[in-house]
Amino acid sequence: MKKIEVGEYKKKDITIYIILRILVIINLIIQLFRGNFENVFMCILTLILFLIPVFIDRKLNIKLPDTLEKIILLFIFSAEILGEVQNFYGIFKNWDTILHTINGFLCAAIGFSMIDILNRSEKFHTKMKPIFVGVVAFCFSMTIGVLWEFFEYGMDNIFKTDMQKDRIVQSISSVEINPEKENNPIVVDNINKTVIYYVQKDGTSKELTIDGGYLDIGIKDTMKDLIVNFIGAMVYSFIGYFYIKGRDEYKFAENFIPKRKTKKEIEETRLADMLFKQNRKKKKEKE
Repeated sequence: MKKIEVGEYKKKDITIYIILRILVIINLIIQLFRGNFENVFMCILTLILFLIPVFIDRKLNIKLPDTLEKIILLFIFSAEILGEVQNFYGIFKNWDTILHTINGFLCAAIGFSMIDILNRSEKFHTKMKPIFVGVVAFCFSMTIGVLWEFFEYGMDNIFKTDMQKDRIVQSISSVEINPEKENNPIVVDNINKTVIYYVQKDGTSKELTIDGGYLDIGIKDTMKDLIVNFIGAMVYSFIGYFYIKGRDEYKFAENFIPKRKTKKEIEETRLADMLFKQNRKKKKEKE
């Protein structure tokens, strides 16, 4: 057993985890002092989500490549801390787009790994072709993307949130504004202002002016999210396809492909954890 390699692997993996964890804790303390308990919850949630790679490695005995694990950790940090707590979604126009693209990539990785692990198992007698595994990974990722958009739609309608970010547009095309009520859309271009008249619950009439155009309520955001999810899923599915097609020829793909641990690797992990606990116990006894 290569004890040095195990130790080096663990040290290399933990470095980015420690840095991100410290940054989350700093954010948690700052938000606690500000009294922003919603962001405090987001920080605690992030610390819990950081345990996902550990859970996959220890409980499911699936080895995540170092590159893929770093992408997962950075994705969680970018979505929860930078996106929500630091409001990168509002500051950077394409932040949400970038994360949905990465989400499509990661979800395809999950779908691919489930099928590939079964495909390579001695207990699974049917061997699936590479193209089928790639298609399953793609479909799995798109299904997750669609379910997430269902969730956003439900939150916006039930709890009146704005997860499907509204956008200002300067052009609309709709049959609803056809004066003849025919099924021919009327196109309105160069919209520079929208005036909304509404009545509050107390009966007071109000007027709201939206400068710059017309307010699109979520459809463009939803379609954009699904399109970039499609791109991320396609990229990973192609990587996975070529990896199965020629594992020796496409070594770069191994950086993104989770694998089932061998019995030797499971034993090495168990011994590494045992040694870590023993060393920690010895340090406590010395103190």
